[in-house]
Amino acid sequence: MSSARDFHAAWRTLPVGELDDIIGSGRCLVLAPHPDDESLGCGGLIAACVAAGRPPLVVVLTDGTGSHPSSRAFPPERLRAVRAREARQAVTMLGLPEDRLAFLDEQDTAAPHAGPAFDAAVAKLLALVGGEAGFTAILAPWRHDPHCDHEAASLIASAVASCAGIRHVAYPVWGWTLPDDAAIPGDPGSGWRLDIAAFLGAKRNAIRAHRSQYGGLIDDDPAGFRLPEALLSLFDSPWETFLLT
Repeated sequence: MSSARDFHAAWRTLPVGELDDIIGSGRCLVLAPHPDDESLGCGGLIAACVAAGRPPLVVVLTDGTGSHPSSRAFPPERLRAVRAREARQAVTMLGLPEDRLAFLDEQDTAAPHAGPAFDAAVAKLLALVGGEAGFTAILAPWRHDPHCDHEAASLIASAVASCAGIRHVAYPVWGWTLPDDAAIPGDPGSGWRLDIAAFLGAKRNAIRAHRSQYGGLIDDDPAGFRLPEALLSLFDSPWETFLLT
């Protein structure tokens, strides 16, 4: 058993890697639990892949409707459309064509961890991976990210990687916010930091494209989600973190 402090310290000193180190020699599928996780955790990598002529496939697992459940102005159907539009704008700012973005539309805060719905999600991703040649990795949030949908995405990615024979790589999102003394099983493991300095401006623009998550667009749900400044500051960095699973 280690502490979050141990993990954070290890992540900050990971060796600097190239794309081939992280995703292999081909292309990757980025699985985002919600619209915005792709930009927060992998925005620089996505832009770097595009620049290298290896555009990834970005798949959003849930519909994003859990962020403002009490809003009357943005009921679920409208919020789903808003968040999908924001995701399209975000990946475009990273240089990724919209046709490289897909949505599984699982219910926000209820992504499957097991059972028939889980198997169906895995099958959909396997069909996407098998639909074109050259996939060598699937990226999903770190398995200890403290959010049920992030855990589901990690489990789904692990199953896809095992079935497809490709690499499973993790990227921490909310894991960065765990208290220093939080106990985490295992050890920090290995991975890389990717230098995204050349793409940081594009990443910032992509994160800002998710306007509904900043608190200004939807103002009739006092308990609605808002991206915390502490989290945003963590991702305003010339480095992204990727972990071997």
